[in-house]
Amino acid sequence: MMPDDQPVQRPGSILLAATPIGDVSDASPRFVRALSEAEVVAAEDTRRLLALASRLDVRINGKLTSLHDHNERERADTVVDLAEDGARVLLVSDAGMPTVSDPGYRVVRRAVERGVPVSALPGPSAPVTALAVSGLPSDRFAFEGFLPRKEGEATRALESMADDPHTLIFFESAKRLNATLVRMAAAFGGTRQAVVCRELTKVHEEVLRGDLNTLIARTVGEVLGEITIVVAGARESGRAEDHVLAVLSLAEEGMRLKEAASQVAEATGLRKNDLYRAALRRRDTD
Repeated sequence: MMPDDQPVQRPGSILLAATPIGDVSDASPRFVRALSEAEVVAAEDTRRLLALASRLDVRINGKLTSLHDHNERERADTVVDLAEDGARVLLVSDAGMPTVSDPGYRVVRRAVERGVPVSALPGPSAPVTALAVSGLPSDRFAFEGFLPRKEGEATRALESMADDPHTLIFFESAKRLNATLVRMAAAFGGTRQAVVCRELTKVHEEVLRGDLNTLIARTVGEVLGEITIVVAGARESGRAEDHVLAVLSLAEEGMRLKEAASQVAEATGLRKNDLYRAALRRRDTD
């Protein structure tokens, strides 16, 4: 074990430290020591870090500086300079591990390029926590972070992942949750299994399970809190071409081709757009 008087961090290095994602008691004793011993603390939001330190009853003795998405490009070298000059630099984001959809990546890249030691103090992580409680396959997974805000870009991003066999993990804001689930259903098929995790480790933690169609219905209206979505990877369910006749039969009965493709997609788990394009090709060649 580490002797009590041995510092958590070596001089002249950068330590990435995970902060609680909800429950403050998830902060480790090593994190508390690192916070008090660091000579420089680079925080995504200095006010939030000070509030966390107060709740942990720990005093930040080092220089406190901000490092967030809007200034990291300009400040990365300055932070690395401090470590190169011998300072113990602690880098934290608002919740979870720095660099994982949070600031810190540019600092780490510059430190690696300049030969400055970088290490991590492990701890809470929303993507891994959501994956663990999801009940979906966890042997292979991909963390996709936030989707693009523009609808067209988000749709194209999801369509590019539709055949990925890995379990997929996303962050999303509460106000965009329902719209994102609708896009996922269009890209992946409404029968794809998924889990919505809200307020992980907090008092009002909630985990919603079901297929995408079910989750869409359960998230209509106001949703609050931090959201992580876990979606099952693609499974073989046949080719779109194998179900073209079903789409065309529905269309011959008077249903619009897109609606027919959507209905068959729900029944088969295939993508609506793939069925629609396959039906168009068959109809044009007949």
